[in-house]
Amino acid sequence: MDKNNFAVTPPMGWNSYDYYDTTVNEEQVRANADYMAAHLKDYGWEYVVVDIQWYAHGAGSRRERYQYIPFGGLEMDRYGRLLPDPERFPSSAGGKGFKPLADYIHSLGLRFGIHIMRGIPRSAAHGHLPVKGTDYTADFIADPSSICGWNPDMYGVRNMSEGQAYYDSVLELYAGWGVDFIKCDDICNTNLYPQNLYSGRHEIEMLAQAIQKCGRQIVLSLSPGPALIDKAWHYETYANMWRITDDFWDDWRLLKDMFRRCELWQSHVSRGCYPDCDMLPLGYLGKGFGRERTTNFTREEQRTMMTLWCLFGSPLMIGAELTKLDAWTLSLLTNRQVLRMLTPECRPRQLCLDDKKAVWKACNEREGMRYIAMFNLEDGEACLSIGRQEAGLEPEDALTELWTGEAAETPGDVLQVKLAPHGCAVFAAGKT
Repeated sequence: MDKNNFAVTPPMGWNSYDYYDTTVNEEQVRANADYMAAHLKDYGWEYVVVDIQWYAHGAGSRRERYQYIPFGGLEMDRYGRLLPDPERFPSSAGGKGFKPLADYIHSLGLRFGIHIMRGIPRSAAHGHLPVKGTDYTADFIADPSSICGWNPDMYGVRNMSEGQAYYDSVLELYAGWGVDFIKCDDICNTNLYPQNLYSGRHEIEMLAQAIQKCGRQIVLSLSPGPALIDKAWHYETYANMWRITDDFWDDWRLLKDMFRRCELWQSHVSRGCYPDCDMLPLGYLGKGFGRERTTNFTREEQRTMMTLWCLFGSPLMIGAELTKLDAWTLSLLTNRQVLRMLTPECRPRQLCLDDKKAVWKACNEREGMRYIAMFNLEDGEACLSIGRQEAGLEPEDALTELWTGEAAETPGDVLQVKLAPHGCAVFAAGKT
């Protein structure tokens, strides 16, 4: 099974984390899936991803002190494989797992995804639960010296055949549920161990091998970042997505820094392989964190984020509560011409970056499209310009700005635009 054949463009979808944190339940997932099917599916949005601790009992109930309750109860089967908490996901009761929820999401024409932590549950190791398909128990394959610094649920899995058997059994279970997407955490950069930031390398390979064996096409996404540029070949070999940043939130300083990160990774975007800029913190956020709010990004900053993510070729995962999207935010997510840039065939390149501006270009030879994007990184208005030749434009190219739909004028073969603080303009030449 070739992983590049089922992630031919960057995955687009919704993830529960930015709004619900650890608390999302089945009713809420279904409501967001319903909204996606009705309003976003026709524009390419298709993944519905349940994020962290869907297996934890009482998740979020002590949020004033803990994001993850230390050594709380976890739902699992007799082989130490995590199951959905039936209180939050009632259709999972009786050992059904996520299959009923996945079936519902598939019935809408969408795809279903889940978040997992690297490793095996600590409670499975402490309870000496059997590893399916072997004569060994979980304590034999668990590595207590390999843990996550911010989540108490798991031990790492040792690099051994019985460890591979555990991952094979987990993917066998997920495939049976109908999972289409796995976001694995504490694996892209195991930052608790500064002397070995890639200590989860063998577990990435185990996951990839287990996916190959399970008989189902499952996208593999690795978190958290920042991903290690010297390991780019390894990410590209074994995963579909890998985070190039730690958690990305609605802070202009983080967005501005993404131009540097994207330049570092721009030559590593290819079919089935996507450096990941993380989620889109738009709309309503933060309810599970204890304070529901709207995004701190201005409208100009939101356009800048969408333009950069699409032109660079990052996966797109909406963090908002979809059922509360306003018309403007919905229009941001359904601009077909901007989303058209989201293909590895665009071959993005950053032409310049300094503290005041960034300029990108891309060319999709198959579609005969050329793009040029200019970003104002200053806190006030600014005029930016670039010569047509430097932008890779032909003399006869007519330019259309994709957010406004307006034609651009290029007097003297120079493309010039006035931009609001933190704003952007992105122009296309070709068959729009």
